[in-house]
Amino acid sequence: MSKRELSQGMTSSQLPIASDQDVEFADELADEEDQEAQERAAAANRRVLNEGV
Repeated sequence: MSKRELSQGMTSSQLPIASDQDVEFADELADEEDQEAQERAAAANRRVLNEGV
């Protein structure tokens, strides 16, 4: 979501949350950006899980 879309009436609290949603990921269709996004998401999940300890 861009800043422009946020400035058109949507607040950050209205943004979609992807937590605990099933998303299919096909390695054979993934490009480099997809793989980097997967790595970032995994790192973020590890940080969140470690904060609860």
